[in-house]
Amino acid sequence: MKTFTIGQVAREAGVGVETVRFYEREGLIEEPSRRASGYRQYGDETVVVLKFIRRAKELGFTLKEIRSLMDLRLDSSASRGDVRQLAQEKVADIETRIHDLQRMRDTLVILIRKCSGRGKVPGCPILHAMEGDESASEVEDAGGKLQ
Repeated sequence: MKTFTIGQVAREAGVGVETVRFYEREGLIEEPSRRASGYRQYGDETVVVLKFIRRAKELGFTLKEIRSLMDLRLDSSASRGDVRQLAQEKVADIETRIHDLQRMRDTLVILIRKCSGRGKVPGCPILHAMEGDESASEVEDAGGKLQ
């Protein structure tokens, strides 16, 4: 088994040293044993776990969800169906977020059209809509919704 210092394990996994320490504090990776010199000694599996976490984060999984995936990864009684279910739930969450972002974009586009961009700030329809002025209901009537 190859061993790594914290800097080496971070580099191998494509994360920062502080990220490694953070994941240790969160219990996502085990705190390693120390050499006689006092330096931490990480094994190959730590690199695998750190890469797993990094890739799961890139796919939008939260640390709580990643912990669930890691638990499934190590659970001999878990099935691919369990993993698939978590992935499907993440897709549904992403689709909801996309819908919310599209609605926000549409509302902002409507507000931008209402603002000429000329003149002083007082009376700006964008700011009035954010203040809850009647412009917000006009935006909603035009197909947007200000939250």
